[in-house]
Amino acid sequence: MSQNQQTVRYPLPYEGPLDPPAEWERLRQQCPVATVELPSGDHATLLTRHEHVRSMLADPRFSRPAVNDDAARVAPEGAGSVAANGSSLTVPDKGEPHQRWRRAVGKWFTAKRMAALRPSMTAIAEQLIDDMVEQGAPGDLKASVGFPLPVYVICDMLGVPAADRDRFSHWSDAFLNLTRFTKEETDAAQIEFIQYMSGHIADKRADPAEDVLSTLIKESEGEGQGLSDEELLATGMALLVAGHETTANMIGKMVSMLLADRTRWERLLADPSLVRNAVEESLRFDANLGFGLRRYLTEDVEVGGEVLPQGTTVICSMPAANRDEDVFDGADEMDLGRTPNPHLTFGAGPHSCLGQALARTELQVVLETLLRRLPTLELAAPIEELERVEGLLVGG
Repeated sequence: MSQNQQTVRYPLPYEGPLDPPAEWERLRQQCPVATVELPSGDHATLLTRHEHVRSMLADPRFSRPAVNDDAARVAPEGAGSVAANGSSLTVPDKGEPHQRWRRAVGKWFTAKRMAALRPSMTAIAEQLIDDMVEQGAPGDLKASVGFPLPVYVICDMLGVPAADRDRFSHWSDAFLNLTRFTKEETDAAQIEFIQYMSGHIADKRADPAEDVLSTLIKESEGEGQGLSDEELLATGMALLVAGHETTANMIGKMVSMLLADRTRWERLLADPSLVRNAVEESLRFDANLGFGLRRYLTEDVEVGGEVLPQGTTVICSMPAANRDEDVFDGADEMDLGRTPNPHLTFGAGPHSCLGQALARTELQVVLETLLRRLPTLELAAPIEELERVEGLLVGG
């Protein structure tokens, strides 16, 4: 960062609920490796160019900050969750232990498995949409479809009762908290969540079934094999949060983006084969993805001709990188026929999102079903009246 460049407050301000911060373009062009001040008051380095973000996310040396790292704090004093401030309860995130964990868990999230789940997902989506319509207009898409569908799917995969979904929602929000809850509320929710998942794992150990956790427990029973008890607990909690929160939010954002310009919706009605492309473009075009991924540098690294010293906390802004004109022609236009589409919404490299095939399938299923069942769907309020999710690490 040049000496005459001022520190930027982060997160960056935005205009409308679906609009990107105007500052993204200036930073990419003039200061792609920028110093930012976080809500905590600590300083970090913000990356906004596609090549820099991809390089950092794909670098196996660097992963999210550990609880004992001297990383920049994200949340203000007295706020923030384990996801914001770090926790000792995490899955392995580097080297062979991380690859071992991905091999054990990743086989449950392959494209082949998701294809097998597609008919049941479609049946759930159709029932949820029918129930929403029956309640009359206007409908709450996120509450009626966006939230319950991924919850039903991930609960079935983990073997936990979907009837507890309201508790999962609260724990998930607390897990991803920046400023929404007090430290006492966040700590209490984490304790409840740990107790719940610990009890669930104990039940699965005593009475296994055909689900992810039962299989992981069975594989861990051999000496030196599988996951430790702590890893099982962290995995169950992480999958439950990641398996519904981001997708629930993305369903609402995707439909809002497609209905913001009616010609987009009409194009999909005329050519449903574009649904997969439309999902990818919605993931790229989303300006409200969330805080960004943090990386803590355990050694010096060069980015954009600038050496970032060991101990630097880096914020990788995937949505800013997804608007990089050097990679995406007409980056600020939503092109439903865009291909290829090398967006970074799911990250890159060894730490890329494990559940991306699940998220893609759920988004495709919801969009296909809405187009088929509700072709005249429209927003019940002007775009500018939509409210963003605030106070969490994820956007919605």
